[in-house]
Amino acid sequence: MCGIVGYIGNKEAQNFLLEGLSKLEYRGYDSAGLAIYNGEAISVQKTKGRLADLANKISSNVMKGSIGIGHTRWATHGKPSDENSHPHLDGTEQFAVVHNGIIENYMDLKEELIEKGHVFLSETDTEVIAKLMADLYDGDLVSTVRKVAKRLSGAFALGILSKHEPNKLVAVRMASPLVIGVGEEENFIASDIPAILKHTRDVYILEDGEMAVITEGNVELSTLDGAEVNREVMRVSWDIETAEKGGYDHFMMKEIYEQPKAIRDTLAGRIRNNQVDLSQEIGLTVEQLKGIEKIQFVACGTAYHAGLVGKYVLEGLARIPVETDIASEYRYRNPIVDEKTLVVVVSQSGETADTLAALREAKSKGARVLAITNVVGSSVAREADDVLITWAGPEIAVASTKAYTSQLIVVYLLGAYLAKARGLLSEETMTELVTNLQQLPEQAEKVLAQEQTVEAYARSIAKHHNLFFLGRGLDYAVALEGSLKLKELSYIHSEAYAAGELKHGTLALIEEGIPVIALGTQKAVLDKMISNIQEVKARGAYVLGFAPEGDNELKKSVDEVIYIPVTHDLLAPVLTVIPLQLISYYACQERGYDVDKPRNLAKSVTVE
Repeated sequence: MCGIVGYIGNKEAQNFLLEGLSKLEYRGYDSAGLAIYNGEAISVQKTKGRLADLANKISSNVMKGSIGIGHTRWATHGKPSDENSHPHLDGTEQFAVVHNGIIENYMDLKEELIEKGHVFLSETDTEVIAKLMADLYDGDLVSTVRKVAKRLSGAFALGILSKHEPNKLVAVRMASPLVIGVGEEENFIASDIPAILKHTRDVYILEDGEMAVITEGNVELSTLDGAEVNREVMRVSWDIETAEKGGYDHFMMKEIYEQPKAIRDTLAGRIRNNQVDLSQEIGLTVEQLKGIEKIQFVACGTAYHAGLVGKYVLEGLARIPVETDIASEYRYRNPIVDEKTLVVVVSQSGETADTLAALREAKSKGARVLAITNVVGSSVAREADDVLITWAGPEIAVASTKAYTSQLIVVYLLGAYLAKARGLLSEETMTELVTNLQQLPEQAEKVLAQEQTVEAYARSIAKHHNLFFLGRGLDYAVALEGSLKLKELSYIHSEAYAAGELKHGTLALIEEGIPVIALGTQKAVLDKMISNIQEVKARGAYVLGFAPEGDNELKKSVDEVIYIPVTHDLLAPVLTVIPLQLISYYACQERGYDVDKPRNLAKSVTVE
């Protein structure tokens, strides 16, 4: 997501900070800034826009000093703007802070600090940290950082500079990556290794709940509780391009493995006391939520498939009629919407031209529009009435992975929130759903541990020219996404079918040896799914089945099985899609194509 850099040494900090941030531009960002101690005060320069805009801004007023921190921001709390850019200062400009992640309890802390007289200049959660540093300062920078960190809930990586002790930088990691670079009479902090690789290959990688106190000639590691941490320096052998990918061969694989974190981040701050709470993001009152008579999901490609899952989820939980529309068709069919219709537009970039046109069409007809997007301040986010952000972070690979699973998480949260407001979700059911949602990150990691099994299957199908995906209910929606991924990346022709439709003509295409991927995670239709598998097996298909752990039935009807951790049936798509992504990745690799940049495709489609 955002980029953090820090420098302390015997050189001018500005040069490294700008250079280090430039090595993190692949992460995506919308603003940038630096804070440098010049011997008398902490000087700050920051701006909305690109790193080049920041460099131009300070070119006529060079920032002197040999200790500083820098940041590139991917907007979360608050739109992209100069005021919301990092670093953030406290009111007396004694502390400067850069931050990656999300502070879940920032509103409570902000209200507390405002009551004490602190004045806030931005919409961010990060400014709370700077103000809290000033409020809790006890004369010792390190002990104050520990006290502040213990007040924060959520995921965060921090770089902190103080005028009180200008010979130190303090770095803190809690569920958001941070590395410390060790040089000669100079040391570095960064959110990712590429930022420092030109200057040193010796690094410490902080673990959750750890902090580093960094001076010009020393690095001390400890836990937030004060226990000393002894760790060997790691020697980085990667080249810069590999480092940008976190050691993975492709951005797509990196992003597949980032899904547990993306799920955690998207859930963060939206569950309180075992209840889904979106009241700070959705402006509709309970009465207005009860008055919704119809919902329409409108999106393109992978986001459309998230909308298909949304149809099942919202109809199942909130008992509201739901339609799912392809955005490029929506406004040309004269859709029937009014003020009692909620239109949910889904777009990773927030700039998808067809989706934006559909949003405007819906608003022109009086509908209320809710956007699900990954980009704060995007066109879709600005024009919608309400916005739910997916905290997936920048997605570099063209084929979407973590953006899709994050969209699903928001759909589940929306479904639970609407159902609760309409009095259709008992405390027991809500608790069960929330518990299962919170288990998804760990379960996603368990699915990823099956990578080698998935790889072997994917490489075996790479020689084929045709493949079928089958599923019923939610599994059909996931089958469509799996098929799209395989086509996008490997250029193998594949089709996804609702399994019950096979007997209506498509069985004619099943022949000896053809691969079929059959998803069987939905208990209510498992018997029917097994019957459909028998139909393709009888005609010579080679079937890879997907089943929940503990299954004893589906495995009898297939040639191979991939097991998915047991979860609530509605949530199964999050886990089922991950091995499908891996199959597409390895099939593409086996066929020798470009994983991150499939032919004829663009990451953000801004034309009709």
